[in-house]
Amino acid sequence: MTATRADLDPHLTEQDGVVFRDLAGTGRLEVYEDPRQPVNRRVEDLLGRMTLAEKAGLMFHTMMQPTEQGLHEPAADCDDIPRDVLSTSALVTAKHINHFNAAPRIAPRAYAEWHNRLQRLAAETRLGIPVTLSSDPVHGFTDNPATSITTTTFSRWPEPLGLAACADPALVGEFADVVRREYLAVGIRMALHPQADLATEPRWSRGVGTFGADPDLAAELVAAYIRGMQGEELGPQSVACMTKHFPGAGPQLRGEDAHFPYGREQVYPGGNADRHLVPFEAAFAAGTAAVMPYYAIPVGLGVEEVGFGFNREVVTGWLRERYGYDGVVCSDWGLVTDVRVGGTRWPARGWGVEELSRIDRVHRILDAGIDQLGGEFCPELVMQLVESGRVEEKRVDASARRILRQKFRLGLFDNPYVDPDQAEHTVGRADFAAAGNRAQQRAAVLLTNGDRAHPVLPLARGTRLHLTGIAPAAAAPYGEVVATRAEADVALVRLPAPFEERHTGIDYEDAFHQGRLDLPAERSSRLVSELREVPAVVVVHLDRPAVIPEVTQAAAATVAEFGITDDALLALLFGEAAPGGRLPVEMPSSMRAVEMSREDVPNDTGDPLFPVGHGLSFPARGNDPRRSD
Repeated sequence: MTATRADLDPHLTEQDGVVFRDLAGTGRLEVYEDPRQPVNRRVEDLLGRMTLAEKAGLMFHTMMQPTEQGLHEPAADCDDIPRDVLSTSALVTAKHINHFNAAPRIAPRAYAEWHNRLQRLAAETRLGIPVTLSSDPVHGFTDNPATSITTTTFSRWPEPLGLAACADPALVGEFADVVRREYLAVGIRMALHPQADLATEPRWSRGVGTFGADPDLAAELVAAYIRGMQGEELGPQSVACMTKHFPGAGPQLRGEDAHFPYGREQVYPGGNADRHLVPFEAAFAAGTAAVMPYYAIPVGLGVEEVGFGFNREVVTGWLRERYGYDGVVCSDWGLVTDVRVGGTRWPARGWGVEELSRIDRVHRILDAGIDQLGGEFCPELVMQLVESGRVEEKRVDASARRILRQKFRLGLFDNPYVDPDQAEHTVGRADFAAAGNRAQQRAAVLLTNGDRAHPVLPLARGTRLHLTGIAPAAAAPYGEVVATRAEADVALVRLPAPFEERHTGIDYEDAFHQGRLDLPAERSSRLVSELREVPAVVVVHLDRPAVIPEVTQAAAATVAEFGITDDALLALLFGEAAPGGRLPVEMPSSMRAVEMSREDVPNDTGDPLFPVGHGLSFPARGNDPRRSD
């Protein structure tokens, strides 16, 4: 039975016909509790009641661990380096923090129930300020705890780079609406996406989360995504977007990621910085609720060479003054404090200010114009800065005002709870999953397909198949799965795009696909030999632009995908759907070409193996299971 609002909310009451939440515990309707009042009046009333500690707590947006029972309350931590996730009661009641990144790694019903328990804890604080939950992307295929996760419960869609291969704002809007509805159902009210970065450096591990290399297409798709999530204006049915990573994180030196010390520099050898701003300009026009700068140090940009989160010229000068942006600006995670993640020390990403103490880093961040510190849990440092006179309290008020305005607009003060029954019914709904599968197939790019007179794809039913990287159960409805290539008519081979494994002692590092884009010589030789034993269809997961000319030459047909299930892939290969994608980034012909390209210039490798926009197709045959072809 569906829960009513009264069932879920113990603070719900009524006065003179007005239903409201008695958060202050006064038994009367206060201005900030009154849903009839304008947002700005409610904000000012609440701000005037708050202590410095409560305002400082608003300025932190840190990690939280969902639990199937109770709340996350680990034993006291005696280590000098804190865990990355503290106890719930310490964060909410002692530190007054009420913004949490909490990826939905548990079942939708369990997550919704946990969310409600967390909101009840927040409602018991002095002013009852509700929690805002956020999440990195969960609808794709990239499983990296620092950037995005995969789930078995939410609908699965191609990565944003795959949506760029479709180049269809309507599809992106449909995707965003599904994300919005699934997030809302479990209580997630802020998306730590979209990425408005441009995939101009082929080696960068996070290009798969972008809408490609073309600034104008990326701008169109970013705007469609934000409107699909937020609507035309932020409201109770919106999920707020935190667009990242201003002013564009694509041009990483040699493609190394700024999560790590060896990726701390962002460069502009082509003088193309202004083009990286184009998707952000579209995000501002679409009303993005929040913006996140990246970690990197801008080199050769004409501004101070410190990380963007510490950079006043960029955050205040460009974002606030040049663009007039007055939404929430949240730093990327972990600029101040070293933490333990999975038993490993992860140093703070204070690039360019490593020599500063923690309190001095916080001072630099506030001076830059940041409202919230991502991944941090040290409001006591903000309080010390105010109490020592280094920061005026009105500076804290300015950030608190923006943050509270967002909470009120989302309707969290009036009704923060969700219905677990509805969560269970909505997340992964059959029509959402089907739409995601269709998008996965549509995004696939057919790179090669035999010759014009003798195309390899689509395959005929009844074909004898040898599989590599594909579940036999997915292929069984279409043909006979055999044990050796010698027995097969066709080999189906799924491959990841090549990458170098990194092990420098930093947790999660191996989840970032970095370094070279080609196969090691021995692996390449062995694979090419195998592909020549029997006609082979190679399917490569293009999370980065693979340098695989020898593979495409040896394969009978080659498909690039951006996240697709085995079931959806087999249906595509056997003609039940047609590939519709066009490459949103070029596929280089050699590593030498990659190394000679400029990090800030799109599609700059020269004489690529496949240019941007390349993509073949074939007509779909339909999905009659009686077909034998």
